[in-house]
Amino acid sequence: MNDLRIRAAAPEDLDAVLAFWKTAAEGTSISDDRAGVERLIARDPEALILAERDGELVGTVIAGFDGWRCHLYRLAVDPVRRRQGIGSALLTAAEERFVRLGGRRGDAMVLARNETAHHAWRAAGYTPEEHWRRWVKPLVE
Repeated sequence: MNDLRIRAAAPEDLDAVLAFWKTAAEGTSISDDRAGVERLIARDPEALILAERDGELVGTVIAGFDGWRCHLYRLAVDPVRRRQGIGSALLTAAEERFVRLGGRRGDAMVLARNETAHHAWRAAGYTPEEHWRRWVKPLVE
């Protein structure tokens, strides 16, 4: 896995990231547009972590820390490159970032219907907390 490069996204990566998510990420979010991702990296330049192999984007994770909680979003790996340690490498990078920032526990947004993702998250040591529910309110239409 020596050829895997993990790094923070830069503004010039955003179009490639958005295109990547269309094939590698399950589901969409209200923030899955250029303006949303630009705001993310403008506020926290190290939050969007990329994995590259031979210069090609092969995985992403958003590791957001608000000073209180460590949030993981958009763990996505190229479907033809899954089960090669890319997701694990991304989560390790995210967790190391959280520890450096003083974070104590990571939480992940994982679609209930995405069984493939459930296996990956469990393998990384994450467990669902069934006693919690996510409550949402769109702030824009």
